[in-house]
Amino acid sequence: MPSDEQNTPEQSGSVSIGSMSGGSIATGSHGTATSYNTTGSEPDPRHAELLAAIRELREALPSAGDRSEVDAVLDGELADAEAEIVGAGTAGTARLTRLLGGVRGWLGSQAAAVGAVASATAVVQGIAQLLA
Repeated sequence: MPSDEQNTPEQSGSVSIGSMSGGSIATGSHGTATSYNTTGSEPDPRHAELLAAIRELREALPSAGDRSEVDAVLDGELADAEAEIVGAGTAGTARLTRLLGGVRGWLGSQAAAVGAVASATAVVQGIAQLLA
């Protein structure tokens, strides 16, 4: 006959976690778990400056209906660089080099508005500082 001291599910058992990255775990009948997750990293000051210049240039580009193919390609490169900086806090050398070539090519092929040229110049200067 079973004794009154049998283990109930709340009293017995164990948890073993071999490896875990992120997330939360709660055990027991009254266990709670709270997870606070963040994505991305704050960019360093030079990347933050470049990010601001990228956003300005994207705003200065012609609207989607008025964009040339060159404008659309540049906007795509800018969007990719923006996403990388927002997500990782930095942009890799390969991305910066591609973006630098894209902005320079765009400047060479455009009779761009003065505001867009000023924004593009800020992007070029920001990249040059990071690649130096």
